[in-house]
Amino acid sequence: MKQKVLIIIGCLMALTLLITNGYADRYGGYYKVTITNMTSNQTFTPTIVLNHKKGVSLFTPGSPASKSLGILAESGNTEPLSTMMAGNPRVAEIATSEGLLMPGDSTVVKLERTGGFRHISLAAMLIPTNDGFFALNGVKAPRGHRSVMYVSPAYDAGTEINDELCANIPGPVCDGDALSVEDGEGYVHIHPGIHGIGSLLDNIYDWRNPVARIVIERVGSYHDDDKEEDD
Repeated sequence: MKQKVLIIIGCLMALTLLITNGYADRYGGYYKVTITNMTSNQTFTPTIVLNHKKGVSLFTPGSPASKSLGILAESGNTEPLSTMMAGNPRVAEIATSEGLLMPGDSTVVKLERTGGFRHISLAAMLIPTNDGFFALNGVKAPRGHRSVMYVSPAYDAGTEINDELCANIPGPVCDGDALSVEDGEGYVHIHPGIHGIGSLLDNIYDWRNPVARIVIERVGSYHDDDKEEDD
């Protein structure tokens, strides 16, 4: 009798575990974001990545950059932008990659998937530049058993003059000041590249767009958040 009770309890525990795991598989999951540096001699600072609802934007091309984006583009510091986005109720999760991303290398950032928060944005500085960065700005994450690939050009935050002087460029190549007191062009635009007018040799540090490849993969469950619309 006692043996039968133990067998029944064991079966019930196994059933509970299966149900729990099935629930986690059905309602869990995450976005896997793989970022690859496509340049020959530019290095990426840590990348801030967030998932959010439709309408959230890190910047508008042709308009002035926010102060927090300007700080990221000039210094690689993601904290001000992360703090600003954390205060937005339309943002679900924010994560930042670790370390510098060298040419030809890739890094992975994972974001917990939340129903309705099906857009991805990200940004990181290019060094050595004065205020160059790459970004995705509110792109759609994939649905179902799929992944989607995007490429990003280099943008110029327009917050610092592109003097290409090492004194005004942080990072391992120049080790200069992270932030400039001078104003740049005043709006976000496609970066013109390195022209060899200062401390940097254009034949080494210039590039041709795009500069980054980003693959967003949906991992885990595939349930009714596919039916939810961003509002």
